[in-house]
Amino acid sequence: MNPPRVSIQTHDFDVSAELAALRAHDKRVGAVCCFVGTVRDRNGAEGDTIASMELEHYPGMTEKSIAAMIDEALGRFDILDARVIHRVGLLAPTDQIVLVAVTSAHRGQSFAACEFLMDYLKTQAPFWKKEQTPQGARWVDARVSDDAALARWGIESRNA
Repeated sequence: MNPPRVSIQTHDFDVSAELAALRAHDKRVGAVCCFVGTVRDRNGAEGDTIASMELEHYPGMTEKSIAAMIDEALGRFDILDARVIHRVGLLAPTDQIVLVAVTSAHRGQSFAACEFLMDYLKTQAPFWKKEQTPQGARWVDARVSDDAALARWGIESRNA
């Protein structure tokens, strides 16, 4: 049985197990590309120390939104399958937060589709992130550079 294409979860994930399940028994797979995002100890924009990050989502809507973008990737790129795992809840620096994995016959399509999906997740997926800093808690907005990354795929950011 194939794993679901989208999982939103509080518990950690095993990258090796997820990649093995994604490509299991598919002899067409010649490439597997994955991205694993982790929680940093500093905010990228302000450079402030981050003690923790809390992620919230809208159950059902988030999964549907990400599944639609995977369908878009399947239509845009010559890929075989894709899987996105995104964690929610309270996370600390070094915790894994996201896995994007893509299979294809050749590496170029996997790399492109993985990057496409990650650019979407950074700007359009319905998650709300709150950082805990020494100055207090604050909500995190999408960055202009993330919107620009999405625009190169011909998708206008809803954050503008």
